[in-house]
Amino acid sequence: NIGFSHLVSLGDMNDVDFGDMLDYLANDPTAHSILLYVEAITHARKFMSAARAAARNKPVIVIKAGRHAAAAKAATSHTGALAGSDDVYDAAFRRAGMLRVRDLAELFAAVETLARMQPLKGDRLAILTNGGGLGVLATDDLLDAGGRLAELEPSTIAALDGKLPATWSRGNPVDIIGDAPPERYAAALACLLGDAGTDAVLVLNCPTALGAPVAAADAVIAALRDHGPTRNVLTSWLGDFAAVEARRHFAEAGVPSYATPGEAVSGFMHMARFRRNQELLLQTPAAEPAEFTPDRTAAEAVVARGLGAQRAWLDEAEARALLAAYGIATVKTETVASVEAVADAAERLGGGVAVKIRSPDIIHKSDVGGVALNLEGAAAARAAAAAMLARIGRAQPAARIDGFTVQQMVRRPGAYELIAGLATDRTFGPVVLFGAGGVAVEVVNDKALALPPLNTVLAHDLIERTRIAAQLHGYRNRPPADLDAIVQTLMRLARLAADHPAVAELDINPLLADERGVIALDARVRLQDPASATPMAVLPYPNRLEHPIALRDGTQLLLRPIKPEDAHAMTELFARLTPADVRTRFFATLKTLPARLLARLTQIDYDREMALAAWLPERPGEMVGVVRLSADPDNARAEYAVVVRSDWKGRGLGYALMQEIVGYARARGTGEVYGTILVENAPMIDMARELGFAIAGDRTDATLVTARLTLRAA
Repeated sequence: NIGFSHLVSLGDMNDVDFGDMLDYLANDPTAHSILLYVEAITHARKFMSAARAAARNKPVIVIKAGRHAAAAKAATSHTGALAGSDDVYDAAFRRAGMLRVRDLAELFAAVETLARMQPLKGDRLAILTNGGGLGVLATDDLLDAGGRLAELEPSTIAALDGKLPATWSRGNPVDIIGDAPPERYAAALACLLGDAGTDAVLVLNCPTALGAPVAAADAVIAALRDHGPTRNVLTSWLGDFAAVEARRHFAEAGVPSYATPGEAVSGFMHMARFRRNQELLLQTPAAEPAEFTPDRTAAEAVVARGLGAQRAWLDEAEARALLAAYGIATVKTETVASVEAVADAAERLGGGVAVKIRSPDIIHKSDVGGVALNLEGAAAARAAAAAMLARIGRAQPAARIDGFTVQQMVRRPGAYELIAGLATDRTFGPVVLFGAGGVAVEVVNDKALALPPLNTVLAHDLIERTRIAAQLHGYRNRPPADLDAIVQTLMRLARLAADHPAVAELDINPLLADERGVIALDARVRLQDPASATPMAVLPYPNRLEHPIALRDGTQLLLRPIKPEDAHAMTELFARLTPADVRTRFFATLKTLPARLLARLTQIDYDREMALAAWLPERPGEMVGVVRLSADPDNARAEYAVVVRSDWKGRGLGYALMQEIVGYARARGTGEVYGTILVENAPMIDMARELGFAIAGDRTDATLVTARLTLRAA
């Protein structure tokens, strides 16, 4: 019963690709959801922009073929080896708010689920069944898929006690016994629909000698009709004959129905995963207490030195310097050239030390005996270095030896060994990796990937998608690790990727983490020609657009692009608008900014949109005005909108903001800038005329006018 308004084959995509089609379907009112069969993405940034825009408006479901294709290159770092191509596609689909499925059967099941169910508010499932074994199987499927079984409230248990036989299960799954008549189904479902701890209900029916499957299905439909859409309900009636008729009744009533409990659970998890991905599009990160500024000059010098020497890998000292420039703590280390110098360095560092070989030909030092730990004193360090030199000379006689690094031993019992780093995908560019680290990192294979740039919400999500995340929250007598420090490390790595396209791979393994913070024990960095580097799939924050502006009265303000972290400041600006100013900006009466709109205003796609906010330099968190521009995919036309805090009107801020956004549009090559203005908003109309906009009445609404400024010929 699911119809298609369009069925499109893109062929070899010589002219129209996925980005073009997503843009078209996103704006097509006859297309209520979008299904994609993908073998490869050709223009990653265009695809991500179109996919994020489409997924904000309607469900986008994607199936990716070729999941097990061989990697495009042989990765040499742990991070590169772990960041498989299909994992990167998965990260891209997740970042775009899309729902990924694995096969065609799951694809069409997901379409039915999304078409027939209202959005979930949570992922807690109650199971109602007339067969105990069937309920247990469904529970296993749910937990295997990462779902949650709802914990029924005491009042719900009491209500069910009054409706069900004394032998009912008294818990979730709710087993109403094999002889359940239709009335028992309806009564039990009514109780579950009112349970505050339940987000959806799965109703199961297995054929029994005393059952009436079709009548039970009709009772479920009637109960839903009587109680309204308070909860999503999924059904699975097993068997043939009567079950087929029951499924037909469910289909006619618009109730999702599946052949097996496993398929029904899969449908529920489609909704749960879709909800989580959508939440990532809408969650607004908290404002940073103090924004970190990296030492880009120092980092660029390190990278330039490696590129100038035509080296594929930075040495360990250079890798540590690069991390230090981005505020990532490293171990006290000295670089020396000889065995005797190892002893002197150990004496200076004091306490226990680690000695490691330095060689551009040896990437994984521990694999060839190039690491010695817990060495106490100069003599032990000297002996270890001499033995290491002899051992490597036998194992890899052709390896160039540049000396040794001597590191202060970090003794943090109970600290977790993590891995964090960057890899480069040939399609989507840089990706951030996080997971469980250590020598056996590839064997353990506990990792998650995300596309940069990252904010606190995305970094936390990256951590929570690993198995080691449960340990990082603390258990038994082990305190939780400093998650904020891990989050900051991931965000700084993402920023490093944006700032330095010459970094092809960056591998911190292990990154020690405990309640005192994080520290990088070992790091490797591989370089590439920045001119041939694959660009980031999601355009990062454009630092270059930050600059001061001066108003007519000499007031100095800072102008910069808006960030997701500015949600609180945007809320504060809105709170200081008069009702009249709210109406002229939003064309509606709003008392507060809805969460979806707030996210839309602050989480912008810098590839197609720009929002320049004006800030008080002496109060960095206070926004006094913002102007935004939203372009069509071809950059032919872009719509502007501007708002100035009510107590700042009349000082020339609106005019200055409009000049800035027109200048930005002109530099970007936009064809036309336009805006829709209420007829009563005379100051805005006058300002638009003064800036060269042509004003014309709206053809469909007499309360509106349109302002247009042509910047280049069509």
